[in-house]
Amino acid sequence: MSEERESLNFIEQIIEDDLKSGKHVEIHTRFPPEPNGYLHIGHTKAIWINFNIAQKYGGKTNLRFDDTNPTTEKSIYVENIQKDIKWLGYDWEDRMYYTSNYFEQLYNFAEQLIIKGYAYVDDQSSELIAEQKGTPTQKGTDSPFRNRSVEENLDLFRRMKAGEFKDGEKVLRAKIDMGHTNMLMRDPLIYRIKHQTHHNTGDEWCIYPMYDFAHGQSDSIENITHSLCSLEFIHHRPLYNWFIEKLGIYPSRQIEFARMNVSYMITSKRKLKKLVDNGIVTGWDDPRMPTVAGMRRRGYPASALRLFCEKTGAAKRNNLQEIALLESCVKEELNKTAHRVMVVNDPLKLTISNYPENESEELTAINNPENLEDGTRSIPFSKHLLIERADLMEDAPKKYFRLSQGRNVRLKNAYIIHCDDVVKNEAGEVIEVLCSYYPNSKSGEDESGIKAKGTLHWVSEDHAIPCTVREYDRLFKVEAPGVTPDVDFLDEVNEASLKVNENAFMEPALKSYHPGDTVQFMRIGYFSVDEDSSSDRLIFNRTVTLRDSWKNKK
Repeated sequence: MSEERESLNFIEQIIEDDLKSGKHVEIHTRFPPEPNGYLHIGHTKAIWINFNIAQKYGGKTNLRFDDTNPTTEKSIYVENIQKDIKWLGYDWEDRMYYTSNYFEQLYNFAEQLIIKGYAYVDDQSSELIAEQKGTPTQKGTDSPFRNRSVEENLDLFRRMKAGEFKDGEKVLRAKIDMGHTNMLMRDPLIYRIKHQTHHNTGDEWCIYPMYDFAHGQSDSIENITHSLCSLEFIHHRPLYNWFIEKLGIYPSRQIEFARMNVSYMITSKRKLKKLVDNGIVTGWDDPRMPTVAGMRRRGYPASALRLFCEKTGAAKRNNLQEIALLESCVKEELNKTAHRVMVVNDPLKLTISNYPENESEELTAINNPENLEDGTRSIPFSKHLLIERADLMEDAPKKYFRLSQGRNVRLKNAYIIHCDDVVKNEAGEVIEVLCSYYPNSKSGEDESGIKAKGTLHWVSEDHAIPCTVREYDRLFKVEAPGVTPDVDFLDEVNEASLKVNENAFMEPALKSYHPGDTVQFMRIGYFSVDEDSSSDRLIFNRTVTLRDSWKNKK
């Protein structure tokens, strides 16, 4: 095998073989979400595979909403799915479709199956039908309605369409094999009755195709060459192929890949909806959620999600990806773009005794040392500053390089200072640090010859602007939530996943930043300006810490 072929993933190898053999002239893929919730981290892998594969081979990708269940689907989900895909950097151009647009054609397919003797109307309840399915080791039992005549089945099915029957009163089933080793092949449901308004077709229909019936046929209608989907659909493939064979329609080839499972995250829309409905999170776009909207709001760049997909690749077997790899991708991308700014989260007053009272000066700070084209900004400096309380230690060990009495430290973008004394309240708590500075030690112009091993961030007290900092942690406290038998995944939620700090102060330049802007709080981590911010007060969401501190929390 050539090195070039070895560098391809298994899907690319199949596609290149199909192109070389002349089986296909153009590759046509699709991304077919159900509009019953927001997209999550798992969907990003499916989007990345379907769009990137088509782009690589000069093909096309459709966006199709597989909207066969009016009970759970909503237009707001349709809108947000489109927004998420575009934000991720992909474009379906003019090829956006709905399975519901094919309802008439799918209905005709169902009638064809009836006429050919491959489908029948069943009057039994869903509970009884499920009971008759048998088990993986025990054959199912034929329905007493399985041998109805073609004429009777057509009549009943048309009356179902006309609205003569109530929900659950009748269903249409495929007539395959109740003894099949694949449980999905044991006379599966094709249509059910639902007298409910559909988000796209309104009240035009009262019968709706089952997902397994509509999915493969929709791929065929759109002439999809390669139906790329996650591994949970591998057992559905024989059923899709059976429908295609019996109907004699275009045979799309289904290829399964491992879904994206990430530690400390849930990738089930049903469970994510439960988090929303139970008020555990504020909504689908809560920054703790593994939804694309939530990650965007938290400050994850789209390029980081694409990089994560690239690094994890297209695999044949399911595995659990480390969240640390995802966070590493986020930091790698943000390091290129995020401005380095100063925000003090737990302020302690610092007074420079030998700096003139009521005076200030403007110092210069580089926005991003990784990209000097991002320019510089001015930072006000004055006699009274605010530093992090944790940056002071009264009785510090020798290798402590932050602030301690009798030692020097540099203030970022400013001067070297010497800690002279501290002021305490009646309870013995330090309320102020007294320092002196070296006037000829200004950053970039230092001629003092004085050494300082540590560097601290700070803000000028007279110029500092109050802000809110939301410190988000992982939403779950276990690595694989929702998989332990007899354990409710809600009991695995991390109750300390959000800490809100209303006592933070930021440098004044940040006032010009807007929702969606992501910055690096020097020495702390990356933070994104939240959409809840106002002109009077910015709210920052913690995107990711600078260090992989979770390695010690497992």
